[in-house]
Amino acid sequence: MRPTRSHRRPIHCTRCPGSRWDFLRHPDKYRRLGGQIPKGVLLVGPTGTGKTLLAKAVAGEARVPFFSMSGSEFVELFVGVGAARVRDLFAQAQARAPCIIFIDELDALGKVRSVSPVSGGHEEREHTLQQLLVEMDGFDTRTGVILMAATNRPEILDPALLRPGRFDRHMLVDRPDIRGREEILRVHCQRVVLAPQVDLQVLAARTPGFAGADLANVVNEAALLAARQEKAAVERADFEEAINRVVAGLAKKRRVMSRHEQEVIAYHEAGHALVAEALPRADRVHRLSIIPRGIAALGYTLQLPTEDRYLLTRGELLDRLTVLLGGRSAEELAFQEISTGAQDDLERATELARSMVLQYGMSDTLGPLSYERGRRPLFLEPGLSLPRAEVSEETAREIDHEVRALVLDAHGRAQQILASQRETLETLARTLLEKETVEGEELRRIIAATRQAACTRVSP
Repeated sequence: MRPTRSHRRPIHCTRCPGSRWDFLRHPDKYRRLGGQIPKGVLLVGPTGTGKTLLAKAVAGEARVPFFSMSGSEFVELFVGVGAARVRDLFAQAQARAPCIIFIDELDALGKVRSVSPVSGGHEEREHTLQQLLVEMDGFDTRTGVILMAATNRPEILDPALLRPGRFDRHMLVDRPDIRGREEILRVHCQRVVLAPQVDLQVLAARTPGFAGADLANVVNEAALLAARQEKAAVERADFEEAINRVVAGLAKKRRVMSRHEQEVIAYHEAGHALVAEALPRADRVHRLSIIPRGIAALGYTLQLPTEDRYLLTRGELLDRLTVLLGGRSAEELAFQEISTGAQDDLERATELARSMVLQYGMSDTLGPLSYERGRRPLFLEPGLSLPRAEVSEETAREIDHEVRALVLDAHGRAQQILASQRETLETLARTLLEKETVEGEELRRIIAATRQAACTRVSP
């Protein structure tokens, strides 16, 4: 295996300035004060955030050879092959020191070793992991060999890998904030012909929670849409449609639906939008549509936060819970009937209410207690299920009662809001049936016009 050529052309990385890796080029400056070069750096973060690119950028800034392999490349069917590859990799690195060894998808190699007395298909992987641990203990830090690894599942790694002296530093490569998204969009748009009205700062504000790979996909989708329509440049509308595709999936305008189903969907989405606009702590509505998208979405209401958020209060979570139940409440109010269209809303509302009770201690009855065993890492998907702590039957009944009470209270709030804005609900639903898509500005104009008309009728 040969090192890549990334060390010949420095890659300037804003997240990891070259000064932080100066000890690779000038190790004597640090040894003079008794410092030792760290052995291992573990990059942890969600998929698509650029952990591999960050490792390559570090090698480019340090201007040293860069050995890269995937964790799955070490594990083979034949016993001993993986351990031999580990020994060969470290031997090459020692010969080319100072250098960087990078192992991508470390969880494929470094899972927790089994305690079962019966040996099976995991024996080869465990031998490979043991050889990696031996090599990390054996190589001398004075030679300047740094081991970097990346994973998005740190909770399944063997504790022997994470102890001090092996992977000394753990770095979270999280999803970028609004400034990071703008810089990433600027990089990916360098080879794209943009129309003058395209504002990358606005696009960054409309893509909260997007990772670097998601932003690259948005730019590529927008360019493909513009090329398909034979445009001279990529316009703002192309980026808007590309964001919709990434968030909600491809539009299915050819799907045949009955008039009654379209009305139900229109009232459902109008209910979400009106409840969101009525609650001061809910995210503002950017767009609502009754065009089917993706696999199962018959319509969608897109909300965008005004800023990046890292903490949520109990009131904000209750407002989110109320917005989720706005669609079902609108169906009940308009048709005195409910449909299966609220299935996803109910699942998300139940999960949110259960998290408030079990994890965040936001129940007045149960108090500030957490009933979850362990803690979910910040970057894992919210739908990931983790084992719960054992509780008594009485406590389990109280938990179910509190979850039910939170959902029912939010449902009542949504019904009350929509009942007070019945005329606005009717107007918005008719507009959706006519136009299929309503932007946030038009939604707020409809709400303001309906309120003004109501005030005019009431005044003498």
